[in-house]
Amino acid sequence: MTAGLVTAPPRSEDRDLIDRIIGEQAGHTGALLGILAKLQDHNRDKYLPMETLEYVAKRTGLPESQVYSVATFFALFNLDPQGKHTVAICRGTACHTRGSRALLERVKLQLGMQETGDGADKVALTTPDRRFTIRTVACFGQCALAPVAEIDHSIRGHVTEQALIREVEGLRRERVR
Repeated sequence: MTAGLVTAPPRSEDRDLIDRIIGEQAGHTGALLGILAKLQDHNRDKYLPMETLEYVAKRTGLPESQVYSVATFFALFNLDPQGKHTVAICRGTACHTRGSRALLERVKLQLGMQETGDGADKVALTTPDRRFTIRTVACFGQCALAPVAEIDHSIRGHVTEQALIREVEGLRRERVR
């Protein structure tokens, strides 16, 4: 997973948490998914650090490549620190034809984000202060409500640029904790 790089092992308290979660999930169908989900939930920045993935592989006896493959295959897992607030824009066909690209561009502009990468439709950007993460998803399965956005795990349908601006601005005004 580390392509020859050596990552620091998790801290003792992190190892204890990982060991406890692995013990709770042992023997359950889909144990690895449960382990990774719980670990990400416990992470302050809502992501799975590489050293955590390596330690999970070691403790479960699974190949590192398998743990990494699961963590990168499922969109719910993050390998980079996430913002306190998340805004996910659907890029499915129905949402695309009803203006989801404009929603994405508008919220990026509002938060002063410049897209980096290859220009593909898959976007995952976090503001430097880690208050916001903007990402795209392939489809929420809510095509009748297109365009759809998810704001802090709450699905919004028939989203307009103005409504999205208001919601994000409300979150921006929240007191920084």
